[in-house]
Amino acid sequence: MPAASAAHSHAADLADFVAASPSSYHAAEEVARRLEDAGFTRLDEADAWPTQAGGRYVIVRDGAAIAWAVPTDATATTPVHVLGAHTDSPGFKLKPKPTTGAKGWLQAAVEVYGGPLLNSWLDRELRLAGRLALADGRVVLAATGPLLRLPQLAIHLDRGVNDGLALDKQTGTQPVWGLGEPESADILAELAAAANVDPAEIRGFDAVVADAAHGTIFGKDDAFFASGRLDDLASVHAGVVALIEAVDSGASGTVIPMLAAFDHEELGSASRSGAAGPILEDVLERIYASLGSDAEDLRRAYTSSWCLSSDVGHSVHPNFVQRHDPVVQPVLGSGPILKINANQRYATDAVGAAAWASWCESAGVGSQEFVSNNAVPCGSTIGPITATRLGIRTVDVGIPILSMHSARELAGVSDLYDLSRVARAFFAI
Repeated sequence: MPAASAAHSHAADLADFVAASPSSYHAAEEVARRLEDAGFTRLDEADAWPTQAGGRYVIVRDGAAIAWAVPTDATATTPVHVLGAHTDSPGFKLKPKPTTGAKGWLQAAVEVYGGPLLNSWLDRELRLAGRLALADGRVVLAATGPLLRLPQLAIHLDRGVNDGLALDKQTGTQPVWGLGEPESADILAELAAAANVDPAEIRGFDAVVADAAHGTIFGKDDAFFASGRLDDLASVHAGVVALIEAVDSGASGTVIPMLAAFDHEELGSASRSGAAGPILEDVLERIYASLGSDAEDLRRAYTSSWCLSSDVGHSVHPNFVQRHDPVVQPVLGSGPILKINANQRYATDAVGAAAWASWCESAGVGSQEFVSNNAVPCGSTIGPITATRLGIRTVDVGIPILSMHSARELAGVSDLYDLSRVARAFFAI
């Protein structure tokens, strides 16, 4: 298959992956589903895990998923290559007592999650998705079709809107979802119906709002890909594709390849399923215990291990060039990015940069560098957190995008595919 066709097929598959992943919980389950279809075995954290080498496994903890394969000749000090990414995205989450409204409109009471571009959510058809905890102890996933909308105030009623739109995070962000009085309706019933459960059985819920539109390839030569939740489902998807390909080819024999898709990165990662929590360390300790590792063996393995922290970064914006570094200006379609920050907002150092270059060379992929303008504060991601928690050498990378934290973000088709190719090389070294 020509490279262009392969890249477009990859983007089309990413569109399906995002559509199946409207919440972090759905994303974790979609990761597990795809890997189970590829021959991975799903493990329960409450059970004893297999002790033999040669298996491929996946676990799900809330909105996080971790998958790995143990080479048949793995030892107590075989290094691990972890591709880290995150399943959550900025947006809105349902509050308790979520059904509200005014003047004959039904509305959803939502709380801002992370740091979304609020105005990007206006005038779009939106879904509701998440998990429901039921009276019988079950936890089920639920996702509606297009259900909600945040309608913008008409220009006739706000003549200064084009001089600057500022949405109040409380009064300006409550979407409509029907007509009637709040006392006679329940938005949780919509989620219950989607999950085919009785709404009276719901005892708890975690539900978010997601863009309902499917991902789209467009532009000259079909170079662009637009979708919700590219931050960071683009990296999660690339990791899934690369892990399956690496393990199926049998190329990974000198390292333990692993995908770690964490939740709650947009909030700082401090949770039981986030990168600052214990999930990755828990899994690694159990894997190495099954290989007969003691505490010294584990630290020896960590010393030779790598974490490739993959998250999106900023492409240079043609309308706002002054907001970027004047020299280092990555652009869509020119390859994945190596993310660098002097203040360790990214974990990349010289040794990591050299390793990244070798993986890109092995994959036949070009790379770009990203650094912030000194006058514009730099964001961060899971890389420094993972490096701090485990001491594993870490490199922060990703793809350049526009419209970061928008309800619908913009990526380059070739970059998406190239990221998965580098991840494939990273897993196979």
